Amino acid sequence: MAQVFPRSANTLARVSLFCVVAGPLAILLTGSAITRSGFNTKVDVPLDQPVPFSHEHHVNELGIDCRYCHTSVTKSSFAGIPPTYTCMSCHSQIWTNSPLLKPVRDSLATGEPLQWVRVNKLPDFVYFDHSIHINRGINCNVCHGPVHRMQLTYKGKPFFMSFCVNCHRNPEGYLRPREDVFNLYVKYQRGDISAEDRRMLDDPDYVPSPAQVAKGKQLVKEYGIKKAQLTDCWICHR
Repeated sequence: MAQVFPRSANTLARVSLFCVVAGPLAILLTGSAITRSGFNTKVDVPLDQPVPFSHEHHVNELGIDCRYCHTSVTKSSFAGIPPTYTCMSCHSQIWTNSPLLKPVRDSLATGEPLQWVRVNKLPDFVYFDHSIHINRGINCNVCHGPVHRMQLTYKGKPFFMSFCVNCHRNPEGYLRPREDVFNLYVKYQRGDISAEDRRMLDDPDYVPSPAQVAKGKQLVKEYGIKKAQLTDCWICHR
């Protein structure tokens, strides 16, 4: 009987079987890579704002405390966006005719608030409270990256679930004394900040040192933090 299929059919069959097995895995890995890429997360991508606000200038050069603008960060889940009159408390005296600040002056004149573009946003199914973290000694840069060096604000961390869970499993690596949460920026401006704290503020990929972990373990006890509860689902998903 004559051969029905050519010899190449065997190779084609093997390739087909390989594609059936490897294809879904390749699609899954590709989708995961795209999801975690900067193209999707927008990490390190400055967003267009109505006014080109520089944290580096206001925090690092002028020494303005974070809480001057983000007034509710220590007592609310939301850090707060400064109203126009907060901006004008300074800019009614300096840069009064700057074209860059025209939207601010117009906002004050019309009573229409500036429409800032939100940089950091969590999914609706995730609960986050700024005040809890600040009052446990978590510095802004741990989650937001080197904010004090941002000429234009951008998203400093991707906020994957693994990022949050890693901190909740090992809070001792990130805790600071409460009084140092904002004082670190003052020390940075004066130039007398420790090498460890400078690394924490400056390095987006900061890894806690053994000295920080040892100090953090003391703070875990002092603040009464129950590590076992920090990884319960209901902590973030309420």
